[in-house]
Amino acid sequence: MKYLTQFGLPLLSTLGVATFSMAANAALLVGNTSGNNIVIFDEITGDFRGELIPDNGLLDSPDTFVYGPDGNLYISSGTTPENSAILRFTPEGEFIDVFASGNGLFRPYGVAFGPDGNLYVSSFLSDEILRYDGTTGEFVDVFAQRQGIVPNGLNGPNGLLFDPDGRLYVTTQGSVAVEGMPVFGQPSIILSYDIATKARMVFAEQPEPSPDSRGFVSFLGMAMDPLSGELLVSDFANGIRRYDSLTGTLLGELSTNYTGSVPSSSFIGSLAFAPNGDLFTVGFDIVSEIGSILKYDGPTKERSLLADANPKLQRPIGILYAAQPVPEPFALGGLAIAAGGLMLSRRR
Repeated sequence: MKYLTQFGLPLLSTLGVATFSMAANAALLVGNTSGNNIVIFDEITGDFRGELIPDNGLLDSPDTFVYGPDGNLYISSGTTPENSAILRFTPEGEFIDVFASGNGLFRPYGVAFGPDGNLYVSSFLSDEILRYDGTTGEFVDVFAQRQGIVPNGLNGPNGLLFDPDGRLYVTTQGSVAVEGMPVFGQPSIILSYDIATKARMVFAEQPEPSPDSRGFVSFLGMAMDPLSGELLVSDFANGIRRYDSLTGTLLGELSTNYTGSVPSSSFIGSLAFAPNGDLFTVGFDIVSEIGSILKYDGPTKERSLLADANPKLQRPIGILYAAQPVPEPFALGGLAIAAGGLMLSRRR
């Protein structure tokens, strides 16, 4: 993949040119792994508000993105050892640099800044967690890696999350990387690490598959509920599990089967909380790959469809609640704004 040194904010199309007006106060940012872009949706109405980062050759299957300590946006991108990287953008979507890459990074998924000032990245197709300097992006070390093939190992690391005490949680998809391909067959579990000693423990074993799923579990994203303090974990195969964040006790499950079919015809992506406790996730149809945004009310966790089968959502996985202002697009001169196979296995 060719990394560009910079790009302008206007969005070009055959219909015209779109630019950005005053920034909105909050929004949902969604990463399209098939669209290779980051799009903006209204967190209240579910309306599409444009592209933050268009498909311009920079992103390759963006998976996870977070705001760093510097306020910039860090995005995991790449599907080969050559183009796997963490790319850095301004909050307005301007490319800054390739912040971190190399040293065995292969298909980066989870990204998290640690209390030690380092950036932790899950390397899915090397079964490792790599650590980079959180300021310079220089490689620090291989923080953790799979040792052999054991059920409680680092088998297909995915989501990363630090709790308030600085402990690192990791979801595994239950796969072993073999010559750049995931071979499934291990349980999908949640691990936790003491980052000072690198000591590992199993936080939660694989639960029973959701009754609406296709018979497997594939843990993906994590988020801490700001109201209850619970750890919520999304299952790519369907469902959101609720855990006691101290003991790892499974407390319950939220249904994500918004299509109503059994087995569900949708797969589920990452999680994001608003400060008021509202929970958001994304799903997509396994045939068309067109996505939807699901919202769960903070106090009640009652589910609603914020965006239903919107073609601007193309196999979405990553979602981020942007509490800071993001660009609000509008069309100039009455011109319209333009936005630039069946997956039954757990391979993303």
